[in-house]
Amino acid sequence: MHNRDLRRAVAFVGLANIAYFFVEFGVARHIGSVALFADSVDFLEDAAVNLLIFVALAWSARRRAQVGMALAMLLLVPGIATAWMAWQKLASPVAPEPLLLSVTGLGALAVNVTCALVLTRFRNRSGSLTRAAFLSARNDALANVAVILAAVATFAWPTGWPDLIVGVAIAIMNADAAHKVWSAARKEDHDARA
Repeated sequence: MHNRDLRRAVAFVGLANIAYFFVEFGVARHIGSVALFADSVDFLEDAAVNLLIFVALAWSARRRAQVGMALAMLLLVPGIATAWMAWQKLASPVAPEPLLLSVTGLGALAVNVTCALVLTRFRNRSGSLTRAAFLSARNDALANVAVILAAVATFAWPTGWPDLIVGVAIAIMNADAAHKVWSAARKEDHDARA
């Protein structure tokens, strides 16, 4: 029963993430936003994480721990993509269009809060896999608040710096989540071997 409920939850979260990835990625490219780009890549990564969890729940504890370590590495992908875009924008920090930035950030926040609420009851069960899914959704909701604040700052001061700073902060937050998931997965792998 627990695994069936968890599988349904991660399937919902995965589908919601892939759907909003297309929305946010399109807007990010249109307005040249590093923060939205970082967050859109994170939506794609979250969809992959939840799909892997959906499949891996039927596996042994040791195999799930190995998938948890792979997911930790996957959590670094948005950070690498963001660093690349931030480097490009550093030379010319043009302000993204603040209204589209804020509206898209609000939509992302709604998706991520919904996903975090769906995953909350599973966050301390099934080890590193569900921890990865919950941390991703929670971190994404926090990142969306930062994107909205960057949009507000851009309304007040039309510069690309708030967007650039938020994009880099999202990358750092993802690196921290990757570390937490890696540590939990290593412990599970050690326990499964013992």
